[in-house]
Amino acid sequence: MILNQFRLLAAYNTQMNRQFYAACAGLVDAERKQDRGAFFKSIHGTLNHLLLVDRLWFGGFSDNPVAFGSMDEELYADFEELRAAREQMDADIRAWVETLTPEYLQEPFGERLRYPRWLTLTHFFNHQTHHRGQLAALLSQCGADYGVTDIPWVQDIDRPQVPLP
Repeated sequence: MILNQFRLLAAYNTQMNRQFYAACAGLVDAERKQDRGAFFKSIHGTLNHLLLVDRLWFGGFSDNPVAFGSMDEELYADFEELRAAREQMDADIRAWVETLTPEYLQEPFGERLRYPRWLTLTHFFNHQTHHRGQLAALLSQCGADYGVTDIPWVQDIDRPQVPLP
């Protein structure tokens, strides 16, 4: 059951990023980079932070640790480069989630963070949702439509169905 949940969250994450990046593409660069008082200042800064932290956590999950100077370090100044890197990260996440086993999810995340991997993976997806909520507010301020975000109604993701009696 939990494996299906993580597959769903990976698919949802991919689709939400597509929708949010599509909405962001309708803005000019200056609008995306305008300081709007968010945690990471701008729309671009928030998108960048999401990719940076996904790489950080994913590196831990895949035993390929990565390091950054700060949580707001800019990975890509160019929006299209950031978007391409996001798409690659999402593809990597989806492929990796398909390899998960219940045994792997019960193991500790690492030497310092001894929580089971299922808990840290839950946090990984929750962190993405948290910052996409901020993006939703920032994009709404710009009048940009990012589409439906509720899992039962999001298009283009596979959801498990329970047959009716």
